[in-house]
Amino acid sequence: MIIKVRVIPNSSRNDVVGRIGSILRVKISAPAVEGKANEELCCFLAEFFDVKRRMVFLRKGERGREKTIEICGRSEEELEEVLETVP
Repeated sequence: MIIKVRVIPNSSRNDVVGRIGSILRVKISAPAVEGKANEELCCFLAEFFDVKRRMVFLRKGERGREKTIEICGRSEEELEEVLETVP
């Protein structure tokens, strides 16, 4: 499944804060320096979607706030159920 994510780096904690249309808004505590926020985002999303870290891929947006993430390892229906819990 491919999802669009808008990242808010340098937050006090990692959290999914909502959705704007189809874009998932995620706060990450790591700074946007040397890929630290990207790595923490992938780790956090793996935990959020209950998949292994190696099943989360950053496909687009390495240097921007809007990213395209691919989540593997679970069915699309299961991932949609997790997304439905986001306000």
